[in-house]
Amino acid sequence: MESGQKLVLLLVEDNLDDIKFLRLAFSKRGLSFPVEVAHNGEQAVEYLEGRGAYQDRVRFPLPTHVVLDLKLPKKSGIEVLQWMKERPSLAGIPVAIFSSSGQSGDENRARDLGADHYWVKPTSFKKLLEVVDVIARWMTMVPNV
Repeated sequence: MESGQKLVLLLVEDNLDDIKFLRLAFSKRGLSFPVEVAHNGEQAVEYLEGRGAYQDRVRFPLPTHVVLDLKLPKKSGIEVLQWMKERPSLAGIPVAIFSSSGQSGDENRARDLGADHYWVKPTSFKKLLEVVDVIARWMTMVPNV
């Protein structure tokens, strides 16, 4: 990520409660970067390509980071991750998985495809705040150049 670049998170999540609680957790931590939401895998692809409703890159900026659920309608998180990593213009965007699945096979597959992190969705808001702290550190890390 370039120094001074504005952070934009694309959250790909179909569970409205998870979206609500993540937004609340970001707010509680004072994190003010935009969180754009795609509700299924196909919508995520449209957003990332800047197609359809997402053509306006001022209103829908290309994200600096993507957080994907694994179990999504229309296209799974794994399919979106694989699709992104096959496109040079998107392959450099850091991607993390945020899933209710704690199965090592899911995590290994995601990491093999280039996911930077794999977080299991916590069952309490207190634990969610801890995950949000980790997400914030991940998003503000400047890689060594």
